[in-house]
Amino acid sequence: MRTALSRLLGLLWLACGTALGTATADAHPHVWITAKSEVIYAPDGSISGIRHAWTFDDMFSTYALQGIETKTKGAYSREELSSLAQTNVESLKEFGYFTFARADGRKERFLEPVDYFLEYKDSLLTLHFTLPAKAPFKAKQTALEVFDPAFFIDFKYAEKEPIKLVGAPADCKMAFQRPGDGTAGAQKLGEQNFMGGGDGANYGAMFANKIMVECP
Repeated sequence: MRTALSRLLGLLWLACGTALGTATADAHPHVWITAKSEVIYAPDGSISGIRHAWTFDDMFSTYALQGIETKTKGAYSREELSSLAQTNVESLKEFGYFTFARADGRKERFLEPVDYFLEYKDSLLTLHFTLPAKAPFKAKQTALEVFDPAFFIDFKYAEKEPIKLVGAPADCKMAFQRPGDGTAGAQKLGEQNFMGGGDGANYGAMFANKIMVECP
């Protein structure tokens, strides 16, 4: 049986497909996520995966929890949320988990999530999961981006410790660039893309969170 979260994602992405074929005004987020991420390194200095923690907005969290039975009213354990967590990661698979990586310009790919679970705290759901690299990779420059190409999900990274390098070589340096906040310039580019007959596939890239890691 499909859960509320799976149904909601289906509705959102059905709407998303409609929006991309109609007008720029429809391209706005319907789900808001506050994110934290960790870049995980193996002992040999290669990147072995990305660990995410995505906290959903209150409206989405409330909707997703509908119909879930709990032992204690208003409290949800990992076990009680396990089925919902599985549905969540399965629903995100076709979107590449909104995580895109390049190592020295080469596109890198990730396997399906491991160690995933949902946490309920302060009336919000947080999805924790790790994306293992398909093949651990080393690079002088690694570029990671987290965003929804259609901009139906808005990713905003936490103000405090948004990105961590876990086990990275001491000489690696990290820079983090947050996306714009819907500036007039970005809006104009989006309008040109849509009104010019484009499919809108790159609209969300203007709102990408960019992580750059340089290792000599």
